[in-house]
Amino acid sequence: MARSPSFNREAALGQAIGLFWKRGYNGSSMKQIEHALDMRPGSIYATFGSKDGLYSEALARYAQAGGAELARHMAGYDSIVDGLKGYLRKIASGCVDKDEVPSRACLIVKTLLEASNTHTGHSDQAREILGAIEQSFSELLEEAKQRGELKDSTDCARLARLMQSQIMGLRSIAERNLSAGDLEALGDDMAHILDAY
Repeated sequence: MARSPSFNREAALGQAIGLFWKRGYNGSSMKQIEHALDMRPGSIYATFGSKDGLYSEALARYAQAGGAELARHMAGYDSIVDGLKGYLRKIASGCVDKDEVPSRACLIVKTLLEASNTHTGHSDQAREILGAIEQSFSELLEEAKQRGELKDSTDCARLARLMQSQIMGLRSIAERNLSAGDLEALGDDMAHILDAY
């Protein structure tokens, strides 16, 4: 039985995320894309419109998966602060496996760094996604403050930005091939910062 087009699209996007994560937009040739997606050029263009279209959709799907993962993770906690601490530790432990996509350096941040001077559309999309992630953290922190888990004086937007910058830094420093113990210690240190609020 033939697979449905939606299944093929999802599988293709998963392969595209892996390729772009490893090679970046500029480092991924159409031949490499064809091979990774197991699609002919005409099918790629018919499905995604262009290499840009494929990249944009892959980046959006990557961000969507990250948002869904955060929601699943937080659903397992009664305390928002405890959930966020666990999330920071989970990211740190996920950075240990250098072959698991997207466990280490974030595709969104890689896109922002690669495309800032070369591809305005991609860098704008990355900035928009990062802003939405920061907003999600801010909303969670506001709810935690309303529940009494954070001090009334906590600036949740500022703390959300700090959390995001810590995550971005952690995923970047993981590229140095630090030991599992060092990365997990960083995750603990990041989690403990929330205790000050």
